[in-house]
Amino acid sequence: MSEERITRVSLEEARLLQKDSRTDWDRLRREQAEGLEPEIDPDEGDPSAIDWSKAKLVVPPRKTLVSIRVDDDVLAFFKSQGRGYQTRMNAVLRSYMDAQRAGAS
Repeated sequence: MSEERITRVSLEEARLLQKDSRTDWDRLRREQAEGLEPEIDPDEGDPSAIDWSKAKLVVPPRKTLVSIRVDDDVLAFFKSQGRGYQTRMNAVLRSYMDAQRAGAS
C-alpha cells in the first residue's frame, strides 16, 4: 500500500467526517437500542426460503504452482482482460483438456 493513501485524522476530524456521511446514524442507534433488526434487502430475497437439503460441498481441485513459458502476445491478451488472467488461462486449458478427453472416448 502506498504511503500516499494513508490518511491520519484526529477524533474530532473523524466526527466531522461522520457528519458529512449520508448514513442516518441517529436512526440506526435508535433502532439498535429498540432491538430492531436491519431490513432484508429485497434484491437478496428471503434467505429462509433457500432449500439447503440438496446442497453439496464442492472442494475445488488443488492447484500446483508451476512456471511455464508462453508467448508475449498470449500473456498480454489474457492480462489485458483484467484481474484473474491466470484463472482464465487455466479455464482455457481445462476446456482444451475436456475436449481432448471427450474426443478420445
